[in-house]
Amino acid sequence: MIRKLTYVATLFAGLTCFSAAHADDYYQELGGKEGVEKIVDNFINEISFDQDIVTFFEGTDITRLREKLIEQFCHESGGPCEYTGDSMKDVHAGMKITKAQFNRVVELLQAAMDDAGTPQTAQNRLIRSLAPMRPDIIHR
Repeated sequence: MIRKLTYVATLFAGLTCFSAAHADDYYQELGGKEGVEKIVDNFINEISFDQDIVTFFEGTDITRLREKLIEQFCHESGGPCEYTGDSMKDVHAGMKITKAQFNRVVELLQAAMDDAGTPQTAQNRLIRSLAPMRPDIIHR
């Protein structure tokens, strides 16, 4: 019985280490801190040139937006960050964002990651990590 419990504990510890290493690999695949910052900077730049999307950011504190996006992308990719921003539901309440506008922002994020040289697998993983937030962002 003790041998069996030791085996289970060892297996669990190994899976936990694998999971943590796997998450860290994902963060590193995005380029670590510098890569995430570059993605976010590119993303903000992409938004600034899109006349249909930039209007949603009028009056936004861009420094805070940058900080919270870095935290969010870092956290979602298993990096050493904690997201301290508001919920997506609260941030986007009353904005009346359509599915098409949401999809356009995803396209801008993909372009930002392409410009940062982010591998396609990491791009897909980040978008997949962010996808559950979609219902909290689209409001019409």
